[in-house]
Amino acid sequence: MSLVEHFRHEDTPSAEVERREALYGPLGDSVRALVDATIRTELDEVAVRAATAEVEAVVARLRASQIDGAYGLRYNAEGRSWGWGNAVVGIRNGLAPPLATHRAESGAMYAELALGAAYEGAPGLLHTGVGAMLLDHIMGETASGAVRVTFTGTLTMRCLRGTPLGPIRLDARVDRIEGPKVYVLATLSDPDGVAMESDGVFIVPRWARPED
Repeated sequence: MSLVEHFRHEDTPSAEVERREALYGPLGDSVRALVDATIRTELDEVAVRAATAEVEAVVARLRASQIDGAYGLRYNAEGRSWGWGNAVVGIRNGLAPPLATHRAESGAMYAELALGAAYEGAPGLLHTGVGAMLLDHIMGETASGAVRVTFTGTLTMRCLRGTPLGPIRLDARVDRIEGPKVYVLATLSDPDGVAMESDGVFIVPRWARPED
C-alpha cells in the first residue's frame, strides 16, 4: 500500500465520527492507565497472575473484530479528519501521550501535558526519544497548518538538560517557507524553563503541491 492510500476518504458524517470518538476515547484512556498501573503495581503474585488473565481475556474480545494493518488518516467530505492510531495523538492508542495541541492566531502552536512513569528514560527523567517525538509532532502540525500537508524532512534536537517527569509545555512556530520546504522552530519546557530545542525542515509532498 502506498503512502497516499493511507489517507482514506470515508462517507462518515462528522456527527458519527464524534460519537465514535466519545466511545473509543475512554477505551484508549483506560489502556493508558493500565500501562501506568502495570509499571507501578506492587501486588502479590496471585493478584498479578489474575490480572494478567483478565487482560488477556479483554485482548481476545477486542480482537474478535478488527481491521488489517495500520489505522491511517481518514477524512470525510465535511473536512473532518481523524487518525486515531497516531503514536502521539491517537485516541485509540494507549501508548500515545495525552497530547492536545492548540493553535494561536499567529499560527504558532502549543501544548501542555503531564508525562508519567510510562515515558521514563534515565531514572526520573523523560526519555529523550519521547521528547523528540512530541517535538516532531507539534512541529509537523505547525508546518502543515501553514501550507497544506507536510512530512518531516530533517530534525535537529538539542538537549539542554534532563527533563523531569511531570508537566511540560511544547511551543512551535514557522520560521520561514521556501517553496515546498517549511522551516519550523520549537521548544520543550518544564517548570524550570526550556529543556529541549529543535529546528526542522518539513516538506510538502509532490502529490500535495498545487502545481502538481
